[in-house]
Amino acid sequence: MKISDNVSPADNQQERLIGWIIGFVDGEGCFSINFARQPDRQEKTRIRRGYKTGYQISHHFAVTQGERGLAALERIKSFFGVGQIYRNRRHDNHKEDLFSYKVGKRADLLKVIIPFFEKSALQTSKRNDFALFAQCVRSMSKKEHLNVEGMVKMARLTQLMNHKKSRIKLIRILRDYTPSSITKGREDIVPSA
Repeated sequence: MKISDNVSPADNQQERLIGWIIGFVDGEGCFSINFARQPDRQEKTRIRRGYKTGYQISHHFAVTQGERGLAALERIKSFFGVGQIYRNRRHDNHKEDLFSYKVGKRADLLKVIIPFFEKSALQTSKRNDFALFAQCVRSMSKKEHLNVEGMVKMARLTQLMNHKKSRIKLIRILRDYTPSSITKGREDIVPSA
C-alpha cells in the first residue's frame, strides 16, 4: 500500500479558508488602537485605576461589510470562535446597514487573533499595521500603557499604523494635558513636533 503525499481534501479546504480569510482581512480588516480622553475619572482621594494618565486606551480587530456581506462576517466569526458581529444603522453613503465583526477582548486577541496572523501572514501593507498592533496589545497586557511613558510609546507606534495617520496632536495632548502630578518636573517627556 502506497502512502500518498497529496494533501487531504479536508486539509486543502482548510488552507483555502485560511487564504480567503487572509485576503478578506487584507482588503476589509482593521487593527486599531484608540485613545480616549477621560477628564473626569479622578476621585477625591485617589485616581481610578487605569485612568491615572487621564486617557483610556482600547484595542480591537474589526472587519466591516454591508448587509449583503454579513454571511462572510459570520463565517469569519465562526472560524475564530471569538468576538461579536455588530450592526451599524448609520448608512452614510451606503443604502444598507453596515456590519462589523469585532474582537476587542484582550485575552481573545492574545490567544486567537494575534497568533493566527503571526502564523498566516497578511500580504499587503496591513501586515505592518498588524505587527504594530500586536506590539501595542502585548505592551498593554504588561500594563505599560498605564503610565505616561508607555502611552507616549504607544502613540508613536500607532502613528505608523493605518496609512500613517498623524498622532502628533495626540502626542502633544499627552505631553501637555496629563495630570500635573504625573508630569511634574518632566515636561519634556515628548518634545514638541
